[in-house]
Amino acid sequence: MAKSTQHIDRIVETATDPAAAARSRLAASWRRSLQHHGLDPGQKGDVQRISAVALAERRRRAEAMMRVAMPRLDALYRLVGSSGCGVLLTDAEGVVLDLRAADGDADIFQAWGLAPGTDWSEASEGTNGIGTCIAEGRRVTIHRDEHFHARNIDMSCMDAPIFGPEGDLVGALDVSSARADQTEAFNRLIAAQVAQTARQIEVDQFRACFATARIIVADHEESDAAILLAVDQDDILRGATRGARRAFGLQAAGPVAAIPASDLFGRDDGASGFEKAERAAVVRALARAHGNVSQAARSLGIGRATLYRRMKRLGIGETSA
Repeated sequence: MAKSTQHIDRIVETATDPAAAARSRLAASWRRSLQHHGLDPGQKGDVQRISAVALAERRRRAEAMMRVAMPRLDALYRLVGSSGCGVLLTDAEGVVLDLRAADGDADIFQAWGLAPGTDWSEASEGTNGIGTCIAEGRRVTIHRDEHFHARNIDMSCMDAPIFGPEGDLVGALDVSSARADQTEAFNRLIAAQVAQTARQIEVDQFRACFATARIIVADHEESDAAILLAVDQDDILRGATRGARRAFGLQAAGPVAAIPASDLFGRDDGASGFEKAERAAVVRALARAHGNVSQAARSLGIGRATLYRRMKRLGIGETSA
């Protein structure tokens, strides 16, 4: 009881201090929870749950994401499940769509409110891994007493947002645990794996959405996000991941402008990564075709004239292979 009271007092004191919110993202989230959402850190009620019918409808709307996410959730659970952790997938509003947890831990997760159909948005539960990750659109770890509600301070939550093929936030990936011996250092290891898995889901969903397009993949020195472009047979841009949109100054979400990919590659704001990726792809195709441009063009799914133009732009001669 004393522990809960101390936590409540700390939350209220910090959240009502504007200077604290300016210095700390955690304090800013507490302030949103208290003042914007009107929540009480001492609230004792259960986590809000939606009906089975409403959950089925949300799962239907998230079908594309869930289809590609399921194998990734299984793989992540195999890594962390033996340590008492559960793996959760939510929609963009923080409602849990799916859960992976050991049979022996199922009742515990239900008691915590970590189950399909529960609402972990920041507006409902205040500062927590799922809700704060979605509210801020970034990966977060909320460790024990960093939670807003006193009834949640025995949990640790590691989360990463999932962005869809058009750059919009479509859900969150969460690993939660209430083990008393789980340290912040261990949480950091899990958080890195959560972020990597969320990125893999984004890549899988992007490739599935643009299944008939040619996908160009590149790295960017200032981003750990998935940077992929989808171009059609005429080399026109048809899609871009959120990471690619940020790296190339494209609109944050929605359909991309149908511009020639070569125009995008020619920019100075990060094109080097894509140029290297494209050059490598062309050189590999030429090498496999033993320098036969026509055969290399067919393997790349483009015309011979188009490949010649790319080779000229990239400074690749017919003997480069």
